[in-house]
Amino acid sequence: MSSCGLALAPPAKNVVVYRNGDPFFPGKKFVVNQRRFLTFEAFLNEVTKSIRAPLAVRNIYTPRHGHCVAELGDLQDGCQYVAAGFEKFKKLDYLNHGRKELRGTRNSEGPQVSPRAEWGQAGATGPLHALACFYSSVFRNGDLLSPPFPLLLSKSTSLQWDALLATLTEKADLRSGAVNKLCRLDGTQVSNGEELVNGDYYVAVGKEEYKKLPYFELLVPQESAHRMLWYVD
Repeated sequence: MSSCGLALAPPAKNVVVYRNGDPFFPGKKFVVNQRRFLTFEAFLNEVTKSIRAPLAVRNIYTPRHGHCVAELGDLQDGCQYVAAGFEKFKKLDYLNHGRKELRGTRNSEGPQVSPRAEWGQAGATGPLHALACFYSSVFRNGDLLSPPFPLLLSKSTSLQWDALLATLTEKADLRSGAVNKLCRLDGTQVSNGEELVNGDYYVAVGKEEYKKLPYFELLVPQESAHRMLWYVD
């Protein structure tokens, strides 16, 4: 009976999952079988934990066209997918751009090197003037439903304040319109690029006043709460 049951069990599927909206995440491999995941919900929970998603993963999409995967049986062996929360699918070149940018890092089976550690020769964190590129996560002022979006800039762009605000305006898509200022989580305003700290969290604010809310506490999972340490797994 047991041998018959084993024969009827569907074969394991090997898939790679990327993080929605993050072109530099190299992807995480998963082996999907009945013994490990009895339900699709169990798979989503494991993906949330393994890719260190800013919010619980609730949707799995195909990487090119954003088609939603509804159940475990829809996953195809050897294919790639994009994990997202309740936010909409963000169309990026997950399959090529991220891997191109991360050339020289360890493979996905070993500890993954952070973009910060790659670009910032002075170390994983530090002031902008010591780094070649700047990476941070930015919340939207007064919005406790949307996770922070990644902000990746070259040093030259970061130091051009008008260009940085224009980039923030495009990425944040605030209901109030253009981003007029960038604040730290305590509400103090950042006045120029030299004050930016690589790997920190900020809040994009329009013409309205900064709204002091528990952005970090509510929108970043506890296991990710070590200020971007999920990069150096």
